[in-house]
Amino acid sequence: MCIKIDIKKIMGMQINLGIAICLLFAAFLFYLKNFEKNNIFYPSRKISATPKDAGLDYEDVSFSASLGSGPQGKVTLNGWFIQGKSQAPVILFCHGNAGNISHRIPLLELFHQAGFSVFIFDYRGYGRSTGRPSEQGIYDDAFAAYQYLLKEKYVSPGDVIIYGESIGTQAAVDLASRAPAGLLVLYSGFSSAADMGKAIFPWFPEFLLRALSSVKFDSLSKIKQISIPKLIIHSREDEMVPFRLGEKLFAAAKAPKEFLIMRGGHNEGAYAYQEEFIRAFTAFVNKYSRK
Repeated sequence: MCIKIDIKKIMGMQINLGIAICLLFAAFLFYLKNFEKNNIFYPSRKISATPKDAGLDYEDVSFSASLGSGPQGKVTLNGWFIQGKSQAPVILFCHGNAGNISHRIPLLELFHQAGFSVFIFDYRGYGRSTGRPSEQGIYDDAFAAYQYLLKEKYVSPGDVIIYGESIGTQAAVDLASRAPAGLLVLYSGFSSAADMGKAIFPWFPEFLLRALSSVKFDSLSKIKQISIPKLIIHSREDEMVPFRLGEKLFAAAKAPKEFLIMRGGHNEGAYAYQEEFIRAFTAFVNKYSRK
């Protein structure tokens, strides 16, 4: 029995398959870049409420942050300062991705009731802050907010509690890695953009995600440099940031460090279980703060 093999046909099939794979790869690369552009930051311009609506006295603050090498030089950021007990540490609040500072008022109330002063600010492009959000941008914004506390409120670095939630943990870790502070608290944080990408696209090779992604959010490397006490908080029920990424961040952190397992989904934990959250937060501060 003689079997004829059509080499040209096979080669043509191979070429077509190669073209199809290249096209699929190009389409995914386009999708990945578009996903980065449109799905990393969810700013809202509308201020839906102020601390006054919750019965809190506050100072509405404007300050500047670096725009890098851009022609304008600076962006103007907006924040709220809420005075607590005079001798209490000050919480520098790096909020999460969606919305703006007006969507964090329940936590501002909680911190105030516990006696803390709080300075919460909007990243560029959020709320009344000018500019557009970016990875380096939120790092620069957190540093500018920190400098505001030191220069305008005369807060000593050791009295600053850097608090970050969700994407704000990236700003918080970056700040703690390059500026002295008293304590670092991370709520629902993740180790890196590549690890989050792998959680979203588990079928895609991790090395390609790392190579193709322009956003790094590499808290995993930065947290290894931070020597101040750290409290890392995460819920097993977090449907957006996998619990294992909080564990990974904690494992990489230097001592002293503590890990708190919360309840609730990504946008619930500290808000739905306030008593549990503030009890652990206050205990951590009392244990490690010099006040």
